[in-house]
Amino acid sequence: MENVLVLAHTEADGSLSKVALDVIEAARSIATASGAGRDALAVGLVGEKVQPLSGVGSVYVVEGAEFSQPRYATDAAAAEAICRASGASLVLAPGTSRWMRALPGVAPRVNGRADTHVVAFDGQRATRWFYRQRIEAVLMRTARPWFVLLDAGLPYQPRQGEPAIRRVSVSLPTLRTRCGGFVESKSGQQTIRPDADLLFVAGAGWTKKQKDGQTHIPEAGKLILDFLTATRASLGSSKSLADMSGEGEAVLPFLSHLNQVGQTGATPRHPKGLSTCCHGEEPHVVGWRFIRERRAINLDPNCGWARGKADVLYVADAFEVLAKLNHLLST
Repeated sequence: MENVLVLAHTEADGSLSKVALDVIEAARSIATASGAGRDALAVGLVGEKVQPLSGVGSVYVVEGAEFSQPRYATDAAAAEAICRASGASLVLAPGTSRWMRALPGVAPRVNGRADTHVVAFDGQRATRWFYRQRIEAVLMRTARPWFVLLDAGLPYQPRQGEPAIRRVSVSLPTLRTRCGGFVESKSGQQTIRPDADLLFVAGAGWTKKQKDGQTHIPEAGKLILDFLTATRASLGSSKSLADMSGEGEAVLPFLSHLNQVGQTGATPRHPKGLSTCCHGEEPHVVGWRFIRERRAINLDPNCGWARGKADVLYVADAFEVLAKLNHLLST
């Protein structure tokens, strides 16, 4: 019987992220399926100040000012202490940048192994993608503890029941790094939201000449930002639009290659996606394979989106559609 531990860290406001809660729910289902029940599931929480969860067997807490910011030395020491205290054979964690940096280095400290970017896990088999999501692999390991960093999980459902709370002391090494503050993106606005329900993708058509023979880049930028603000959607970009900034052409000022979606960009997992002013070429659509509901807006009824790559294609002017949407959202 496996003892399951979920490692989670708090966000800046002290809460747990959606992906962390989803991983806890996935671990709960694994513990239930193995017949171990609720008592076999433990949660380890790391942060400046944490609040224990209900509905789990036990909670291991490491808190203090040293753990408020991501730092390899403190994160690795906290995770190692929790793993040793819990004696878990399976360690699940959300695939955040903080844990992706620290946990692969923690596994050898406790004679374990680690796998990252896992998209499905049943307690024995881990599924992940290789080669830009072209090859799906199923992995099994006999080494324990097994660290599994999940990219997704089951929707979290709160449970009743008070867990046993154990506070873990951590012996920290000499700290050589400190957090000097935060630097905002050049755009001054957060446009990448992995937990958003909607992915809005802008194509190169936004910067081309419109039906009046002129470009309307400032208007396009305002329409898109207003839509993102109203819907809290995440912004994606086609490769052609992201590349324009390096070619000296006028582009949307808040876009960067971090927004790029597709074969050479990100592969997001939002429930819904809306593509505008791009033609649905195969390399770009590769990044949409995990989007469950795909819609597109394009003036060309014969574009790539119309060839079975989108659930719904709106043959319309994206400027007019977005202006109407923003008006409806503001009323």
